[in-house]
Amino acid sequence: MGTNDSSLSLSPDAADGLIQQGLAASRADRTDEALALFAEAASLAPASGIPHFLIGAELAQLGRMEEAETAYANAVLLAPALDMARYQLGLIQFTGGRMALALVTWSPLLERSAEDPLQRIVHGFAALAQDDAERAVACFREGIALNPHNPPLNADVQRMIERIEQQRPVVAAPSPVEPDPAPSDPPAAIDAEDPQHVLLSNYGRQGLLH
Repeated sequence: MGTNDSSLSLSPDAADGLIQQGLAASRADRTDEALALFAEAASLAPASGIPHFLIGAELAQLGRMEEAETAYANAVLLAPALDMARYQLGLIQFTGGRMALALVTWSPLLERSAEDPLQRIVHGFAALAQDDAERAVACFREGIALNPHNPPLNADVQRMIERIEQQRPVVAAPSPVEPDPAPSDPPAAIDAEDPQHVLLSNYGRQGLLH
């Protein structure tokens, strides 16, 4: 029996329709349905990274981080230029305590122009890996300023800034009659066991395909 070439040529359009249905299901909080639709889209368009990216976003929202990491990794392998998949993959690795691996994942983003918002944001995480909270906050703020088109991502990064600020030690002014206080401990980096702080992923729900 021969292969039906016409059905293969229709697969991308069919996959796009499934993705749109999956996005609608996701917006309605029908997560299982969304995951099934994205998986079917992935099977119809095996060269596309977008279904895997969307699967990763759904799984991350469920807290299924190991599975989300696999899905994001598949998206990056299939579509190396899918920046948000690369960012999220590195983020899971970073917040899971694998900072060196995250920086390798982010290396194409780290090498971008300083006018690129993701370049600034991942440089912020690189500063956190060096316990340089002040530089991290500066980079995150620069990333937000350069990123007017993705408010949900900006909101996530702003929450990161607020968390860092809350963790900074408060040092009281020394009394004139007392010796100077001992140097404070360096600011703590983010908690590597909290993978959810920047993983809302809602930015992937609008304008992703076209």
